[in-house]
Amino acid sequence: MKKPIIVVSCVLAVALSVLVSGTALHSQPKVIKLKAGYNGSLCEGPVHISQEKGFFAEEGLDVELVKLAPGTNFEAITAGQIDASFGLLATLIQPLSNGLPIKITTGLHTGCDKILVKPDSGIKTVADLKGKRIGVPSLTSSPIMFARRGLAHAGVKVGDKDSEVEFLVFENSELPLALERGAIDAISANDPVASLAAKNNNLTILLDSAADEPFSLQYCCAAYVSDELVSDNPEAAARYTRAMQKAAAWIQRNPDETARIQVEKKYVAGDAAFNASVLKTFRYIPSVSGAYDAFGVTAGELKDIGILGAKVDVKVLHENSFAKLPGVPDSVE
Repeated sequence: MKKPIIVVSCVLAVALSVLVSGTALHSQPKVIKLKAGYNGSLCEGPVHISQEKGFFAEEGLDVELVKLAPGTNFEAITAGQIDASFGLLATLIQPLSNGLPIKITTGLHTGCDKILVKPDSGIKTVADLKGKRIGVPSLTSSPIMFARRGLAHAGVKVGDKDSEVEFLVFENSELPLALERGAIDAISANDPVASLAAKNNNLTILLDSAADEPFSLQYCCAAYVSDELVSDNPEAAARYTRAMQKAAAWIQRNPDETARIQVEKKYVAGDAAFNASVLKTFRYIPSVSGAYDAFGVTAGELKDIGILGAKVDVKVLHENSFAKLPGVPDSVE
């Protein structure tokens, strides 16, 4: 009589094993492949760290990072070459008003734009830039948006039709030299370009989005995904967003290691120690509501300045530019 009991026990054991195994397999998220674009800037750390520290993998994502030329992210996502990316909120607003097919999913950090002048320029305040020439990397970049907002706050007109300053475009590497030679009176640039110029060319920081209110209180950079990904696979979009949030929170706790990884893995050029000192001025506490609030403020200012068309409904644009995704927390620390 004992043998049948043993057989039944074995059958039950096998059945339980299959059940447990099946449950375990079922609990593992199906791996989803995505392509994420990046340009190689310092503040893109969440993209780099999500890959290198396994946050993408932890979320069940197999992500191919696609290195893009600066300023080509929008074309790449519109053409379907990438599914997601990282960008500065101020540069997203106008393209979104023109139909850019993306959704913002979370804010990632504050700070990263600066306006600089020569210490002997006689320019002591942002208002002193009235009538001056300001060098920027492009006419659609975050630095020019930051400069326009800062100037508007100081009472200087910066609309396309009534600007009291002149913006001139130079390559990032040429901005300090153009200032030194007198071709321009000030620079507006992203970090680490701005911080390197301040250090190597002995420039004075006139306005710093990482330190000067109200800009230091507002998220400047965010994660975004394509409209197609949100509609076809919202779970994939949510996984990407959660990974980026985790990576941003990790950077806040580990800026030195972040800078080392970025340089060693050749995501970012420069000196790791210096880059880490710049990263420490940013606030990497990811927040969905933080990005949403910053977008509303920035969009309103861009409308007042005249950068957004008169017919743009800022409230509708605000609502339509964000995606609420399953399982994405408002913030991660």
